[in-house]
Amino acid sequence: MRAFKFNTRISEDGTIHLPFTPSLFNREVELIVVPKFEKKSIKKAGRAFVEKWAGFLKSNDTDSSKFDYLSEKYK
Repeated sequence: MRAFKFNTRISEDGTIHLPFTPSLFNREVELIVVPKFEKKSIKKAGRAFVEKWAGFLKSNDTDSSKFDYLSEKYK
């Protein structure tokens, strides 16, 4: 069975307008209505992430630490 997804708006009088889809004409269908919610701004989410994790790694020289770790591991 093929599924269709349409983004539309319910009018003030409760009417739902669907795109012209002849394959659905004269057929019984099941309609599920899922309200859309506002998406969080990516900028706000990014800013919150940076504020939470800023300064987590204080050391600027992480490359030498990685090198030392790998050198010890693969002796």
